[in-house]
Amino acid sequence: MPSVREQILVALLARLETVPGATAKREAPLPETVTAGGLIILRDGDPGDPEVMLSPVSYLWEHQAEIEVILQRGQDDDSAALDSLLMAVGAALSTDRSLDGLAEWLDWGAPKTSGLAIDGAASLRGATVNITIHYSSPDPLV
Repeated sequence: MPSVREQILVALLARLETVPGATAKREAPLPETVTAGGLIILRDGDPGDPEVMLSPVSYLWEHQAEIEVILQRGQDDDSAALDSLLMAVGAALSTDRSLDGLAEWLDWGAPKTSGLAIDGAASLRGATVNITIHYSSPDPLV
């Protein structure tokens, strides 16, 4: 059986896969081109140092992950398209902030937008959304 951490990341990716028209991947390299619907990449991030509760021992995590939302430049209005995709990501995440009870809570911040340049590739427009996953586990490796 996968660890609690892995189960949560798999469930989070599944939630991102529900964004209409977009492709969602986990830990994928930046591509040279992106399909018209956009690309969402989940970066596993860092679970950080847990708070430890005793009797019974329980590790409380505030896992920092990252969601990259990427579009191909050249659309009529890149900013509006990126904004629409970010709102769709927010809607998908908001449907169940506990990921069917695997996490205590999902919390995310405002997007940080940027233009992405890859040598020899068409330009990409993207945004990064930091997401905090609050959960507990009985062991750091479980």
